[in-house]
Amino acid sequence: MSMNQPQDEQLQRRFLTSLRDHWVLFLVEGIVLVLLGIAAIMLPVVATLAVAIFLGWLFLISGIIGLITTFMMRNAPGFWWSLLSAVLALGAGLILLAWPVSGAVSLTLVLIVFFVIEGVASIMMALEHRTAGRWGWLLASGIVDLILAGLILAGLPGTAAWALGLLVGINMLFGGASMIGMALHARSIDPGAAARVP
Repeated sequence: MSMNQPQDEQLQRRFLTSLRDHWVLFLVEGIVLVLLGIAAIMLPVVATLAVAIFLGWLFLISGIIGLITTFMMRNAPGFWWSLLSAVLALGAGLILLAWPVSGAVSLTLVLIVFFVIEGVASIMMALEHRTAGRWGWLLASGIVDLILAGLILAGLPGTAAWALGLLVGINMLFGGASMIGMALHARSIDPGAAARVP
C-alpha cells in the first residue's frame, strides 16, 4: 500500500464533497456554456468577430496598464523589455480592433494551441478522477478538443473567418454538456460516503 494512498483518498473525498455541495453551480455553468455554444455555432462569423474584438480590448487594456506601470517603475531593471511588452500588447490590441477579420487567422493559430493544451489537461483530469463518476464526459471533452485542434489546422487559412467561432461554439457545447453530466451525477453522491475520511 502506498504511503500517499490515505492522502489520495482524503483528497478524493474532499473533491466529491465539494462537487456534491456545489452541483447546482456546476449545472448552471454547464447550461450557460451550452446556450453560448449553440449561439456561436448558429452565428460562427459573429462569434469569430466577437472573439477577435474581445481579445483586442484585452490586449489594448493590458498594453495601456503595462505602459503606465513601466513608466512608473522606469528605474527598475528590465525597463526596455517591459516597455517592449507593453507596446506589443497595445499594438496587437489596436490591430485586432481595427481589423478583426484579418486577426482571425492569427487567433486561429492561438486557438489550436489552446485546444491542444485544454484537451490534454481535460484528459489528464478525467483519468485522475476516474472514481468521481461520469468522468467519461470529461475524457470525451478532452478528446473532442484535440480533434477540434486538428480540424482547425486542416482548414487554414480559408476557414479562419468562420471556423474560430464555430469551433469555440462546439468546444463550449461539449464543455457545458460535460459540466451538466457531472453536476447531475454529483447531486446523487451519498453525503455520508463522500464526507467520511479514513
